[in-house]
Amino acid sequence: MYLNCHTYYSMRFGTFSELDLLQLAQQNHIKQLVLTDINTTSACLNFVRKAPEYDVRPILGIDFRNGVDPCFLGIAKNNAGYQELNTFLSHHLQNELEIPQRAPAFKNAFIVYPFETVLLNEQHEFLENEFIGISIKTLRRLPFSRLLRLKDELVVQQPVTFRNKRDFNAHRLLRAIDNNVLLSKLPETEVADADERMFPIRNLAEAFSEYTHILENTERLLKACSIHFDFSKNRKPQNLRAFTDSIEEDERLIEKLCDEGLPYRYPEMDESVRERLKKELEVIKKMGFVSYFLINWNIVSHARERGFYYVGRGSGANSIVAYLLRITDVDPMDLDLYFERFINLYRANPPDFDIDFSWRDREEMTQYIFNRFDHVALVGTYVTFKRKGVVRELGKVFGLPKEEIDILSEGHYSLSQLDSASRLVLKYSELIQGMPNYLSVHASGILISERPLDYFSATFLPPKGFAVTQFDMVIAEDVGLYKFDILAQRGLGKIKDTLAIVAQNQPESANLDIHDVKTFFKDPVINTLIKTAQCMGCFYVESPAMRMLLKKLEVDNYLGLVAASSIIRPGVAKSGMMREYILRHRHEGRAQEKAHPVMLDIMPDTYGVMVYQEDVIKVAHHFAGLNLGEADVLRRGMSGKFRSREEFQKVRHKFIGNCRKKGYQDVLIFEIWNQVASFAGYAFAKGHSASYAVESYQSLFLRAYFPLEYMVAVLNNGGGFYRSEFYVHEARMMGATIHPPCINQSQIANCIYGKHIYLGMMYLRDLEQQVMARIVKERIANGRFSSLEDFLDRVIISVEQLSILIRIDAFRFTGINKHQILWKAYLTLSGNPRVDHPKLFPPAKQNFRIPRLDTTFLETAFEQWELLGFCLCSPFELLKEPPKNLNGQGDLERYLNRHIDIYGYLVTVKNTDTHSGKRMHFATLLDQYGKVFDTVLFPPVAAKYRFRGKGIYRFYGKVVSEFGFLSIEVIKMQKQDYIQDPRYADMKTSTRMFETRLQSKNNGISDKGTIIHNNRE
Repeated sequence: MYLNCHTYYSMRFGTFSELDLLQLAQQNHIKQLVLTDINTTSACLNFVRKAPEYDVRPILGIDFRNGVDPCFLGIAKNNAGYQELNTFLSHHLQNELEIPQRAPAFKNAFIVYPFETVLLNEQHEFLENEFIGISIKTLRRLPFSRLLRLKDELVVQQPVTFRNKRDFNAHRLLRAIDNNVLLSKLPETEVADADERMFPIRNLAEAFSEYTHILENTERLLKACSIHFDFSKNRKPQNLRAFTDSIEEDERLIEKLCDEGLPYRYPEMDESVRERLKKELEVIKKMGFVSYFLINWNIVSHARERGFYYVGRGSGANSIVAYLLRITDVDPMDLDLYFERFINLYRANPPDFDIDFSWRDREEMTQYIFNRFDHVALVGTYVTFKRKGVVRELGKVFGLPKEEIDILSEGHYSLSQLDSASRLVLKYSELIQGMPNYLSVHASGILISERPLDYFSATFLPPKGFAVTQFDMVIAEDVGLYKFDILAQRGLGKIKDTLAIVAQNQPESANLDIHDVKTFFKDPVINTLIKTAQCMGCFYVESPAMRMLLKKLEVDNYLGLVAASSIIRPGVAKSGMMREYILRHRHEGRAQEKAHPVMLDIMPDTYGVMVYQEDVIKVAHHFAGLNLGEADVLRRGMSGKFRSREEFQKVRHKFIGNCRKKGYQDVLIFEIWNQVASFAGYAFAKGHSASYAVESYQSLFLRAYFPLEYMVAVLNNGGGFYRSEFYVHEARMMGATIHPPCINQSQIANCIYGKHIYLGMMYLRDLEQQVMARIVKERIANGRFSSLEDFLDRVIISVEQLSILIRIDAFRFTGINKHQILWKAYLTLSGNPRVDHPKLFPPAKQNFRIPRLDTTFLETAFEQWELLGFCLCSPFELLKEPPKNLNGQGDLERYLNRHIDIYGYLVTVKNTDTHSGKRMHFATLLDQYGKVFDTVLFPPVAAKYRFRGKGIYRFYGKVVSEFGFLSIEVIKMQKQDYIQDPRYADMKTSTRMFETRLQSKNNGISDKGTIIHNNRE
């Protein structure tokens, strides 16, 4: 009898989940009901999936509204009707159209117009599939309405939005958040009626007892509806069944492509390759995954045709078929990758391919996929209300001052001291927290379906213009839709751009084969960079944590880097096995002493330590005796992507039971189980790590042999783990001369001429994009600028924009002091309107007499700091008081196990919590000579001292070594003051400071070289 039920997917309106709705139906003995969320079908598939567990027959529909104003309900008679409704909604969402007051003529759907809407719109005629909905509230008005005589068109429409008073209060708060108003200012028209509740079926029948025909009409409507989606284990995949015209043709094509790929991948092929290929093809065909491989092959083939770089990773790298089709560049034979992690006969879902493209190329690749295939959509995702965010939203709704909202949001309060409004904020934040806030787009997932995506849900259109489903990847997998992961990363952009820059700057070296990775693996220069952790700017290996791990492991080969890429993941580290792995790696014989023989036998390459996702399957299969299907259930259950917790628990009990049958002691069983449980959801597949390591080697090759070009590419792709200024610093340390932007040399992005790097105009924070483009275009078309006057004759620019260029000294080629140029610019441009068209005759020039002006070194430094975000001299030269010692990173070894006093310019800080929840810090810094060193602040010190933004800090602490990695355990620290900005300070003071700095330099304080030398052209 309930044709109009809402869940919290009616976002910022509904108040409970689809499972809560089913539970509510069960409590009220309701055997069938219609889910009709407002302008969304997000909950529909899971509602159908779970309904049998509650003995409820599910029916699907949509509550079509404009804002909160109801238009009509659409109720699907069957799956075709559901698709009709979705197509109609998708059209209106994607084109941002209002829902019409009258529904179109649906073939397989019923329409129910609310009683008030019919009266308001003065509807008199109804089609055979159209009805009028009567709620308990409107029932009392029916006897006095002209609609009473339309007996065959009347049905029960009792909306369900709340379970109780608390839900209603939460609803009002959600509506206030949605309208961005105080709760006291929320219009009543924006709020649903408090009576929108579910009553036992007996009560509902009693309310309509005088109008039995209404009950009979409703029952007939419900009985005419039936929806089915297959969620069984044996469900057929809903992805595109055949890439070509038939499955048979697909199978012939994949065999042909593999044969063609063999000589390219294996010039010296042995029989084991053939056997592996035969085995994989048999499984792929049997599982019906051929089209999945071919679609991925088609995608990467198009990328190669377009000259786009890509990396195929994920568990797909375990497959020789993927390697032969060039979806991945990882040789599974060489790495002995575990094929069963990728595909096995116990898995219903297809293999997992993640294909990374440059962040610049991804959108074009996505467009290609949408153009190439018929039924395509991006996967949706739900952005939920988080605790801090919802506290802030509710604080605004209740009208709390910002200071009080900050206190509540950060949790810095005592409950006993809070007033009633603050308590209500906390109370309802707990209820709203976790509810969907709005629909967004999955980071990478694309669905390519056999059917139109509207068969499964409506779609919406975010700003980038690609249709997106109203359900997430978990529901997609439940119904048999498996996503293709098309991701973006900047590392590939760095590689591609470096090759282009090398071709321009060193044309004799332009013919590089960046894919010759097997040669890179053996290159001692590259392997030395890894071993010494000289990896700034390189993909996945530049972070302080990774640099530390590489040094501790003394990694100097590809397989070592593959292991390090996975060991660094949180799961291995948190289980304590990262440290154990390092110990076993460095101390021969420790593995035999510490590892269980079975574990060591299963994973000899990793010393009996679980490092990769495959290890979960191996341990479950060999140690606990689970079959491969059960082992994969275990892996997926721990990954957070799995839906059936009940099935997972069964496998867990079997894991423990089997181990006991084998005679293992409980201490060992639970130690191994805890290791599995602690990292399985965070570990990489080995093929995934191997793919990352390939890209790392490509980056390292470019850094090793074309370091300056590579650093320019890093900067032009937005940097990496660190701020741009540190990549500028790294380039200088490798021999580059760094120049601030220049109108005759600089591009919008950074550029290089020999060993001279000119910073791009993009770093000038307030310089407009169109101005940059205009300068570069004019210079390319008509040559370099000869003077300020020549520039002003050729480029349309405002005096405000011009002043930015002058202040950064972009006209220094003229040899005229920038203050004099700035005066001349203001005198020339002020009050003179510029016309944006070519001049017929050269304008008459005025000769202004400008007094002689000077610019100090310090003034230049602060000007750069303001305009670029960093200065091009050493920040140590700007200290109010010069460093009181010359200690640097090179002195750490001689201070080992002793205390050191050292200055450092902050690069990055990682804040983390101990097991007891106390705060501690790891900080990376640059010393006075531009070398990197690391510090750690344990909780007692972290509680006393804190980092206060970027700048120079003085540390006193003990130098310690862990596995050869030196760091400082800080005892105390102090942030150092810079001198006052001389542009706003007393000139005498700034001159005195500058003279002091010069005297210090002449006395040898900087005799080891500074971070940055001031470059002058």
